[in-house]
Amino acid sequence: MSGGAWHRWVRTQGRVPAVLAVLTAGLLVFHRAVPNSVGRAGSLLETFLPWLGLVIVALFGLALLRRSATALVALLLPTAAWTHLFGGLLLPVGESGPHDLAVVQHNVSDENADPAGTARALADAGPDLIALQELVPPALRVYEKTLAPEYPYRAVRGTVGLWSKHPLTGTRLLDIAPRGVTEPWSRGLRTVVRTPHGEIAAYVAHLPSVRVRASGLTSSRRDESAGLLGEAVAAERLGRVVLLGDLNGTVEDRGLAPLTSRMNVARRGLALSFPAALPLARIDQVMARSATVVHIRTLPATGSDHLPVAARVALR
Repeated sequence: MSGGAWHRWVRTQGRVPAVLAVLTAGLLVFHRAVPNSVGRAGSLLETFLPWLGLVIVALFGLALLRRSATALVALLLPTAAWTHLFGGLLLPVGESGPHDLAVVQHNVSDENADPAGTARALADAGPDLIALQELVPPALRVYEKTLAPEYPYRAVRGTVGLWSKHPLTGTRLLDIAPRGVTEPWSRGLRTVVRTPHGEIAAYVAHLPSVRVRASGLTSSRRDESAGLLGEAVAAERLGRVVLLGDLNGTVEDRGLAPLTSRMNVARRGLALSFPAALPLARIDQVMARSATVVHIRTLPATGSDHLPVAARVALR
């Protein structure tokens, strides 16, 4: 092959990774434009949006293999987009402030064979608040007994609960059940935490599960429940609100927009929490209003199929 033909071949071979790089950048920047009308394609993309970073890495390797300057330049677009969306989560965390609240969120699983060990592991993290989902008897009694020495205050409604080092008042059930649910369904509560720095409305929730099938993502019930929870937060009279829950969605997922449009999400930390064996997404969330979720991280695995997440919330 002559020198001119070689260079033409290299330019041609570089067009494919360059086009793919532009498409990847488009998905990152304009993911909201992907319609949800068929198979909840938009929500499915947003659930795994950070993983497009692996596509960028693969395209970089392909560009090097094909010695394509065009592809390498094109890769600047998705790299900049990914960094804008997720780069801040990887930055180091500053020191704790004087008015920080430490919280832990965990779906403990109704099949957890070691509730006592799970409770001890969560308490060892030293949080002010511990929010749990999938609480079922007789495991609930084990959590109550194990956590009581360090967390004398608790609020439990249905299968969700909150344990606190600070007094709790005004606890009530949240009706976030989607339409068509006929069986007993109590998966949300609201209570007031009396901290040394003022009262905080604490919400604990477990939104309906979603499934990935050949037809796409099944999330309509989750989305409806998120809407009801968002309305409850909007109606909350206390200024400071902390939401802890298994929301069965990532903060990029438009299905959680009724919440993310009203509350702050973590500024630092990826904290991929599900599934515990190979975490692919953070569906366990800590959000706040009139407060800042400074950092979120995962804790070691327990007997659950979720990893616990621990967060630091700065009170304003």
